[in-house]
Amino acid sequence: MTDESGKNRVMLLTPPGSAAVGVLRLAGERVDAFLKSHFSREVPIGRCVHGKLTEGERAIDDPLVVRIDGQTVDINLHGGPWVIQAVIELAERAGFVQKHDDSARFDASNALEREMLESLPSARTELAVRALLAQPGAWRNAKDDPQFDPQAVLSDRSLEFLLNPPRIAIVGAANVGKSTLANQLFAQERSITANVPGTTRDWVGEIANIDGLAAMLIDTPGMRATADAIERTAIERSATQVGDADLVVLVLDASRPLIPDQERLIEQFSQAICVINRCDLPHAWDISSVNAMQTVAVRGEGVDVLRREILSRFGCAGIQIDKPRAWTDRQRKILRRAIGDRTTMRELFL
Repeated sequence: MTDESGKNRVMLLTPPGSAAVGVLRLAGERVDAFLKSHFSREVPIGRCVHGKLTEGERAIDDPLVVRIDGQTVDINLHGGPWVIQAVIELAERAGFVQKHDDSARFDASNALEREMLESLPSARTELAVRALLAQPGAWRNAKDDPQFDPQAVLSDRSLEFLLNPPRIAIVGAANVGKSTLANQLFAQERSITANVPGTTRDWVGEIANIDGLAAMLIDTPGMRATADAIERTAIERSATQVGDADLVVLVLDASRPLIPDQERLIEQFSQAICVINRCDLPHAWDISSVNAMQTVAVRGEGVDVLRREILSRFGCAGIQIDKPRAWTDRQRKILRRAIGDRTTMRELFL
């Protein structure tokens, strides 16, 4: 992995610029010394290790490091340009020479590895990175397995969702705790909350990390009849966001009657994950009449159950990292042909 002059090399495998993940490859005899000086954990060959990358007392990042062979490692960094440049400069001070040749980018031995490297910038969470990095090995093990089922892989969209954040809309009547629940899912305060109907005047969308699944979480204004022209326009505009969502979370309030606002929403969003909030307060209706999970959003109670259900809806609950998955159109086309002819699976590695 070194050049003709035997120099140690550092090269950027992913495209330059901001991204969720940036991958630097270190190659040469100084790799072990670099890791020993700057990375907090040992990295065995073939392993993916999460640790801290430092220079003296200064923490640079908490990357995933993959040992390719004795003299080659890939460092999967958070993809901000500053972080990537800082590590390149650190490597240069350690005796590595940056290789700028664009032919080195996506330095892969086959098409599947190249697709894996090309997709790394889209991996926003550690779970997504781990699942993606495991794919070349998973497919090598699967291609000669007589029990392998191409149809089962085609039905598994978990890696697609890990790389392409699904849209999750949180809906409900006004002042039922939607924004408080959204803040719990974000694990920090992003939406303004108050005990006043109409506080959220427009939909609020931002990426949340839901136990390894990056998702665009959309907090919508309360659905109610209102004379406020601004609030009414916001409710109408949020309908488009809800219609485009991959999943809807319907929030009900145990402490207020179902009629007039809440009952119609149960019928309207029959496929949603249903959450009954404020279950610590006196109930205004029989909450056992609705198939729903129960929360007290202000205290975070029941939110872990909601997180698990969201993960389950996207096939990411208890995910097996080293299971083969398809995430590109090319892979899916090959797998559809492989249902009738297993030999076509060889095309994955061309």
